[in-house]
Amino acid sequence: QVQLMESGGGAVKAGGSLRLSCTASGHTGYMGWFRRVRGSEREGVASIYTGDGDTYYADSVKGRFTISQDKAKNTVYLQMDDLKPEDTAIYYCAARERPRTSFSSVLRLQEDWYHYWGQGTQVTVSS
Repeated sequence: QVQLMESGGGAVKAGGSLRLSCTASGHTGYMGWFRRVRGSEREGVASIYTGDGDTYYADSVKGRFTISQDKAKNTVYLQMDDLKPEDTAIYYCAARERPRTSFSSVLRLQEDWYHYWGQGTQVTVSS
């Protein structure tokens, strides 16, 4: 069982930046960031393969958000720049082991592909 601990949420004005952190209690294969606006389903934002740092992004955040890792600390980051009011949501960290079979990359942004979840951190962007 892997536990995930997020931090770094907060409130900023449009155009500002925030960095979220997620520390895992054990080894993981893939880690991802998701977000949920009240009343909506969780949306995949970004994913990283902890083995080689390969990343994958939702179109809505490409060029503005960057996912990265510090392997020594078992920590993944989500750097969010040029934030917009529509980025306001609860952000969740997710993780799973590396699959043993081949898979489509689109799964990396689907919440049911992940096994472990953090508690979420609020990000609020005002106009």
